[in-house]
Amino acid sequence: MSYKHILVAIDLSDESKILIDKAVSLAKPLDAEVSFIHIDVNYAELYTGLIDINLAETHHQALEASKQQLQELATYADFPIKHTLVGSGDLGNEMTDTINEKSVDLLICGHHQDFWSKLLSSTRQLINVTPVDLLVIPLKGEEG
Repeated sequence: MSYKHILVAIDLSDESKILIDKAVSLAKPLDAEVSFIHIDVNYAELYTGLIDINLAETHHQALEASKQQLQELATYADFPIKHTLVGSGDLGNEMTDTINEKSVDLLICGHHQDFWSKLLSSTRQLINVTPVDLLVIPLKGEEG
């Protein structure tokens, strides 16, 4: 099977470049398209009590900052990036919807190999819901 559209799940850390390099190296010989996606935490869903900040404005600013960082990573890729997508909400739902809407056939994500990722792993959630092939790239982390 030859992949036609590769989606890279990016957390906007410096390690995202490892995932981008891997995606581009796979896409070039396959003549595949590459897209990036970043899912922001929706802070409004986390708070149930009264707070003294404007969550909608804070969330909007966070999304705009994420879009800017994603655009910088697209420039870093030195490869045509079809879509740079920023979403918020449930990771599994957002990824599945995007995969279906954009006709993605390979999802690339990273997995930090550190203490916290043994307890809280987004990758594990993706494994359980992703309807396409999933390439997990190990990202070495410090044991903490």
